[in-house]
Amino acid sequence: MTVQEKPYPVVSLVVDIFGEWLKHRRELREMREMDAANFGQIASELRMSSAELEALVRQGPHAADELPKMLTALGVDQQDLARTEPLVLRDMERVCSLCNHKRQCDRDLAAGTSAAHYQEYCGNADTIDGLGPRVSS
Repeated sequence: MTVQEKPYPVVSLVVDIFGEWLKHRRELREMREMDAANFGQIASELRMSSAELEALVRQGPHAADELPKMLTALGVDQQDLARTEPLVLRDMERVCSLCNHKRQCDRDLAAGTSAAHYQEYCGNADTIDGLGPRVSS
């Protein structure tokens, strides 16, 4: 019989978090080492300014983790949105990544009160509302 659980889950979690932090630091260093012309070209291809791209990179790979949860809480099918409106979804991810209301969003998502409050703080509220009728939860 083999043990399926990790023997030290807290240590494993800390190692994983530290590993992600190191990876993010390497990405930031690579971004700083890239010449302005190349960085500007990448930003242009993504249809954003260099400053926006830099801000997004600084936020890290989990900066828009709330968006799928919010869409689910509001009855929006993210897979369907990705298929029918990929540019809209990408813009929503950008807005979510740069959001300054993460704490409130996370609280509402955890409490199940997002549908009642998201319009008060969510930068994507108008876009979400423009997507059409949602399934009530």
